[in-house]
Amino acid sequence: MSIENKYKISDIKIKIPYQAEKVIDILEASGFEAYCVGGCVRDSLMKKEPADWDICTSCEPENLKDIFSCYKIIETGLKHGTITVVSDSMQIEITTFRKDLSYCDHRHPESVEFVSSLKEDLSRRDFTVNSLAYNNKSGLIDYFGGLNDIENKIIRCVGEPYTRFEEDALRILRALRFASTLKFEIDAKTKSAIYKKAELLSFVSKERIRDELLKLLTGENVLSVLLEYKEIIFSIIPELRKCDLTPQNTPHHCYNVYEHTAHSVSNIEPLPYLRMTMLLHDIGKPNTLKTDKQGISHFKTHPYVGKQLAEKILHCLRFSNKDINYICNLIEQHDNRFPANEKSVKKFISKYGKDFFKDYIKIRKADTLAQSKYMREDKLRTISEVKNIGDKVIKSNVPLNLKDLEINGNDLIEMGFAGDVIGKILNEILTLVLENKLKNTKSELMNFARKGL
Repeated sequence: MSIENKYKISDIKIKIPYQAEKVIDILEASGFEAYCVGGCVRDSLMKKEPADWDICTSCEPENLKDIFSCYKIIETGLKHGTITVVSDSMQIEITTFRKDLSYCDHRHPESVEFVSSLKEDLSRRDFTVNSLAYNNKSGLIDYFGGLNDIENKIIRCVGEPYTRFEEDALRILRALRFASTLKFEIDAKTKSAIYKKAELLSFVSKERIRDELLKLLTGENVLSVLLEYKEIIFSIIPELRKCDLTPQNTPHHCYNVYEHTAHSVSNIEPLPYLRMTMLLHDIGKPNTLKTDKQGISHFKTHPYVGKQLAEKILHCLRFSNKDINYICNLIEQHDNRFPANEKSVKKFISKYGKDFFKDYIKIRKADTLAQSKYMREDKLRTISEVKNIGDKVIKSNVPLNLKDLEINGNDLIEMGFAGDVIGKILNEILTLVLENKLKNTKSELMNFARKGL
């Protein structure tokens, strides 16, 4: 058996979508090598549905454009040997075998050199589990032990970890992301390099850090990663370090602020904006800590202080203004424990909206589950009561905002009102309708308004 054949595992079969198979067939018919590569191979071996299919090939970019001239082509990164071909509505990224030359910014190669060797191309990739290639003729090609690392649930750099992270510092966060989403452990040498090269994350754009962080946060293994690799998280969001130094000496808590934060993140459904909210929901506690004579911790106003801090952090990470506003409002309201009655619930939904109310309930529950068992059942029962009332309010289609009223600004203008008075009257009417002191009928609302003339 040749050395080359030693790394071919022909008895493993992967189901390739016909669009990707067609692209490989066209390249092979033109005399070139072509393989599915990277995450799509990894996910297929793990019986997961790949998000996309990437192909590497010995065909150089200009030839790629000629070969696929009848297809829609997106010049994704022609300089670095990458184009995207649209095959029957599926976008397939095709990259020429290459090696990356010197890196100047710990992020991007200054230039690349196209090569003819698949092994040389795979050797430049980040982790062994992402350095696997496959086509139907050759089967699985594994030069760096990626299959074994998948079976043993290990994240390990291809080659020397220090070199890999020096080349591209984003790989540090990618390692944590894969540990979180795949539920893998990071091997000792890779872990050591992560800590020693963490400062290189300062070279990575805030947008890319944000994207990797959100993927990390939505992983099933997020709790372990947030606790084990907290120093890396602190390098991204320094304000969280103070949370790790802030105890919560109160019967309601059993963790310090950061530990509580990590548990609350893992308690909520894996939607990026919800998990980001939980990551920052108590960010204001270190700045508001007061200890009474009995040694009990108090954090009054922490939701409001936290909202201000979170706004700065989210702006720094280049979140959209819409996302910042929504997340910050959730942070401000996360500890709002209004009574479990219809009047209070109606007012809350009226002010913030139905979807916000549903997220508020999820956040209150995740927060409570990350606290001590002291009064936990009572707290969860109250949250459930508030939720049930809110569900009934939403289902009943009762008026909750101005547009739901049977009277509007035009009606008041016809009655002789003008200017700011119109808004004041409508808001007063809405408050009375929410409190069941007025019925939402046009005649009753207009009779009430006439009294103001």
